[in-house]
Order: sequence, then structure tokens, then C-alpha cells
Amino acid sequence: MPIIKSAIKRMRQTEKRRARNVTTKRNLRTALKAFFTSKNTEDLRKAQSELDTAVKKNIMSKNTASRKKAQLAKQAKEAGAKPAAAAKKAPAKAAAKPATKPAAKKTATAKPAAAKKPAAKKPAAKKAE
Repeated sequence: MPIIKSAIKRMRQTEKRRARNVTTKRNLRTALKAFFTSKNTEDLRKAQSELDTAVKKNIMSKNTASRKKAQLAKQAKEAGAKPAAAAKKAPAKAAAKPATKPAAKKTATAKPAAAKKPAAKKPAAKKAE
């Protein structure tokens, strides 16, 4: 057990960080296990998201996560899982909106950018008698 105040604080910080890291790693492992058992696109998406989270929290390097994501995608493709974009097709919202918007009219009351207020003058100094 440390005696020095800064060492005690460092120990508390280490415990908190370790708890955060353990949680992130556990979430990653459960997401990977879920993908390996079902090999569907939803579990693939969750596993890739957990890999990104681990990279963001500095638990895993970027290249390692990228390699693992590529391996997961390859396994999903071999299993016959459809990509998430192809699996769901969103209804076309572009048809409901008008193709072009009419241009907004400029008002004549707008101030030009160059017109600035002159700086206020300082009052004249009083003469001492």
C-alpha cells in the first residue's frame, strides 16, 4: 500500500481505468462471440462497432482492429450474410421533396458588410489650473 499522497491518487486512477478497460474488453468479447455463433449482419455490425470503441479508448491499436474487422467481414461473406446496406432499402424520400428550391429573395434593408460604426472619441482631458 503506498504512503505518498500522489502514489495513492495514482492507484485510485489505475483502478478506475482498469474497470473501464475491463468493461470495454468484455463488451468486445461478447459481441465477437455473438457474431461467431450466428454470423448475421446485425451481430457483424455490433462487433465492428465494439472494435471501433476499443480503438477509440486506446485498448486496441487501429491496425489490429482494422485487420479483425476485415476478417469478420470475410467470414460473414462466406457465411452468406448480406451487407447491411443491401439488406434494408430505405424508402425514396427524394421523390417527395421538390427537385429544386426557389432562390431566396434578398432584402434591400440588409446592411452592407463594409459599413462600420465609427469608433467613439475619448472626451478631452480637463486642464489643471
